Amino acid sequence: MKKSKTTIKASELDRLFDEGGDITAHLDYSSARRPGLEQKRVNVDFPQWVIDSLDFQASRMGVTRQSIIKVWIAERLKEESEVISASS
Repeated sequence: MKKSKTTIKASELDRLFDEGGDITAHLDYSSARRPGLEQKRVNVDFPQWVIDSLDFQASRMGVTRQSIIKVWIAERLKEESEVISASS
């Protein structure tokens, strides 16, 4: 059963949220965005041995090559960010 969206004032929505009420009936998910998490395509050239190693590790972990690249890069960036924060 599809929920119908209802319109309420912002102050009413704030009050409902602050009181722990269910505000999902008042949200429009079709236009929702995740600022800073939008996807952007990039092309990277790797030597064949890197591709082979990535494919081996991805297969071993049961994920795609793209997934393992994303995770490993995100982990490294987080580590670097923590090193920079610790030295400040």
